[in-house]
Amino acid sequence: MAVFDSFDPWDPAFVADPYPAYAELRARGRVLYYEPSDQWLVPHHADVSALLRDRRLGRTYVHRFTHQEFGRTPPPPEHEPFHTLNDHGMLDLEPPDHTRIRRLVSKAFTPRTVERLKPYVRSLADELVGDLVAAGGGDLLTDVAEPLPVAVIAEMLGIPESDRAPLRPWSADICGMYELNPSEETAARAVRASLEFSEYLRTLIAARRKTPGDDLVSALIAAHDEDDRLTEQEMVSTCALLLNAGHEATVNTTVNGWWALFRDPAQLATLRADHSLVPTAVEELMRYDTPLQLFERWVLDEIEIDGTTIPRGAEVAMLFGSANHDPAVFTAPDRLDLARRDNPHISFSAGIHYCIGAPLARIELAASMTALLEHAPTLRPTAEPERTPNFVIRGLKGLAVEV
Repeated sequence: MAVFDSFDPWDPAFVADPYPAYAELRARGRVLYYEPSDQWLVPHHADVSALLRDRRLGRTYVHRFTHQEFGRTPPPPEHEPFHTLNDHGMLDLEPPDHTRIRRLVSKAFTPRTVERLKPYVRSLADELVGDLVAAGGGDLLTDVAEPLPVAVIAEMLGIPESDRAPLRPWSADICGMYELNPSEETAARAVRASLEFSEYLRTLIAARRKTPGDDLVSALIAAHDEDDRLTEQEMVSTCALLLNAGHEATVNTTVNGWWALFRDPAQLATLRADHSLVPTAVEELMRYDTPLQLFERWVLDEIEIDGTTIPRGAEVAMLFGSANHDPAVFTAPDRLDLARRDNPHISFSAGIHYCIGAPLARIELAASMTALLEHAPTLRPTAEPERTPNFVIRGLKGLAVEV
């Protein structure tokens, strides 16, 4: 168990910088059992990439087994509102339900549709950064990183501006359940947010049924093909997933990325001198300080990794942050290199659960970065930020800056 002396998801020192511990894990093997979370840790890029595409693993198992057949205890009844909302979204479904829902939603994320959003995203980024500059500074998290992607996905779904304030708090509370061994207090907040969020979305969907608009909710309602039609719960869960996943990674990549840039003045100076580096900079910042550090899969059928048999019913934890720092794939992985061309990071996952919003996230990240480079070329931090205590979803509590 000595290998886990430095791998401790509940230790603030580990959360502050998990990457040295990942190097130790990679040195020890390709798969390691971690008793505190009852998971098999997979730290190497090649294995993570392969397992994300392996159909012997799944995000759920209830499409094939009961909890008892799978050797798992059902969730506590008091957590049911969270699981009802979470488990009917396509991220936690497997085919054929996943295929049916993803096919519908993907119509809103075609390259042409996303490309049409570029002017709106860029205009909004300019406006937010303009306000930050006019104020002489502020909190990059709350003033730019959060409002940009929240507004974009809310606009796509047709959520009125006056209704958007609770979206981020609801999302934060729900996402707390994705951490390892969440506390009862965390679960209670997630349940409460799930109930409130679901109630709001049901009201919104009912309104769109009566008066359709030019938005994704109306488009989902209008799908008449029996093969594609969503149940009411699938509709609610899909909207919640799009709102949560549609901004969490973008928000955290923005603040993690700018904090990394502030700590590497040479790379920041290079970027400020050459804005054409923005596309590769976005990819490198997603790799360098990965917003989603761990992604879980259930073992539906026994698998073997490097001579170790992992039985059906086990849970595999794929360490995205470790995979993105694997020296077998990335040259000098612990160095920030904004011009890095060979960059097969897996921050957007892979396989059938590859992030459907990845093209939109890239546009948002590029827009905010470009706006900050153009309008706030002297942007600098005023204090060292405090990390959120979470391990799985990696971010900052805020990032105070001045111009």
